[in-house]
Amino acid sequence: MTREIMVPTHRRPTLPGEFIREYLQDPELHLTQGDLANRLRISRANLSAIINGRRAITPAMAMRLERVLGVSMQTWLNLQTAVNIYDTLHSPEAKEISKLKPLRKPAA
Repeated sequence: MTREIMVPTHRRPTLPGEFIREYLQDPELHLTQGDLANRLRISRANLSAIINGRRAITPAMAMRLERVLGVSMQTWLNLQTAVNIYDTLHSPEAKEISKLKPLRKPAA
């Protein structure tokens, strides 16, 4: 069974790092970026790059986030995929790709 990932057309999807930032701002957790990086067993620089949208969520990172934050691996990957799809659709390369000729016409 194939499920489509919903990608907004009018704005870039929210980066996965924004959701991580919400955990860091939760007053009940008292969690710093360094604390979370240690729990994930990654460097603070790596976590900072994810939070600030300079590094993508990989499957391994999604697995770490699921274990530590309790949000499913698939959710993290879907969030990242939505951003990747949006960025690709709005890239200079997309115009070139749109000129490619399909082998067959799409089924109705």
